[in-house]
Amino acid sequence: MALRALQIIVPKRHDIELADLLSRRPLGSAWTVEVDDQRLLSGVLVDTDEAEVLVDKLTDRFGAVDGFRVISVPVEASVPGLPKRDKADQGEAPDPSDPEAEQDEKRRRAAAYRVSRDELIQDVQTDTTLSKHYFIMVVASTLVAGIGMLKDNVAVVIGAMVIAPLLGPNIALSLATTLAHGKLFRQAMVTNVAGLGVGLAISLAMGLILTVDPSVGELRARTSVDLSDIMLALASGVAGALAFTRGAPTALVGVMVAVALMPPLVAVGLLAGSGNFHHASQAVLLLATNVICVNLAGVATFLLRGVSPRSWWDAGRARKATMMAILFWTVLLVVLVIVLRIADADVAT
Repeated sequence: MALRALQIIVPKRHDIELADLLSRRPLGSAWTVEVDDQRLLSGVLVDTDEAEVLVDKLTDRFGAVDGFRVISVPVEASVPGLPKRDKADQGEAPDPSDPEAEQDEKRRRAAAYRVSRDELIQDVQTDTTLSKHYFIMVVASTLVAGIGMLKDNVAVVIGAMVIAPLLGPNIALSLATTLAHGKLFRQAMVTNVAGLGVGLAISLAMGLILTVDPSVGELRARTSVDLSDIMLALASGVAGALAFTRGAPTALVGVMVAVALMPPLVAVGLLAGSGNFHHASQAVLLLATNVICVNLAGVATFLLRGVSPRSWWDAGRARKATMMAILFWTVLLVVLVIVLRIADADVAT
């Protein structure tokens, strides 16, 4: 299992509390040194699924202490390896008389085989920042996707999919919902809307000034949606959220290609800009399919992977927000399926 090195900084006056909290760590996996006359620096080597539990306990104990900080660093290898926990620590036989140990074991199991909540938030916040870099990526992806579809060049369109500036904000939206993280939710929404707006505006301009042939293969592929597209988008959304929870961003490349959001958005703009409104409406359905499925699959996956807020008072709000989000996206998906069925019936007649 992957490891994390936690670097903990606390004022020196809390040395006994810190030593007590770290006393149950395996021998050799924790150490403490003096930074100066005022501060201590402790290092702890933990399995990835233990990092969230320990960070939560440290935050509960020292979160209000001025100067407290925890830094999590991925560890490629440790020689010798991390000592194995005893049976009680591994969760095989938690002491029933120790409610704290039992609670820790439940939290450890919930965080099994995924990175910590704080790492997830840090990862998605990078993709939800409204910056010059983000807008450049949106413009570049829009132009690449538009030119690729107009020239019917699959390789160029795939290039736009890999850039994928819109996938991060949608994953962030799912995570923010699961954690009831209001600030991240607002940030993800603003970034999402801004990216969609810029991409649509540029593609509309391209449709107005360039010759658009809706029969071209790459454009035509974005003007038809069926149940298989919904299944593909759901499966890809699950894979994307899982890749995030495992801290494996390179695995997202395949997801970006499978459930790309930019090509259908650009197809909407190109077709609407050139006056092909019927085909544009079909592209809107594909875009809606991918957005709905990415968010629905993301929320469900984060929930099943045990991603939850740190504090108990946020947990209740998070459960309500998660259930409401799942209901909202599910209703939208059902409406979309009904619309597709009606459209298919009209074509058949």
